[in-house]
Amino acid sequence: MLAKLMASAVTFKKGTFEKLTFVFLNLLDMVLTVFALSQGAYELNPLMRAVVNSPFQLYITKIAIPLLLAWLLPGKLLWPSIVLLTFVAGWNIRELLIFYF
Repeated sequence: MLAKLMASAVTFKKGTFEKLTFVFLNLLDMVLTVFALSQGAYELNPLMRAVVNSPFQLYITKIAIPLLLAWLLPGKLLWPSIVLLTFVAGWNIRELLIFYF
């Protein structure tokens, strides 16, 4: 088990850009969602709708799990999630801009 964790630590350096981008996009999505909710919006994703009401569950879902995935997975496997999260963040920003302007 320890050897596997050490191997993960070594491979973390490979694909660092992808891993940091994945974690950053999750954090950006969380910040934009919390901000939008504070402005009166509601969560469209039915899976996340229950999670956003609990700060602990939100942090686990948007911080702890992405960090764990970034730690364990090779960076190249994160590309589909990065593309999807980029779309989600862009959608959130677009909706906030429409709301304010």
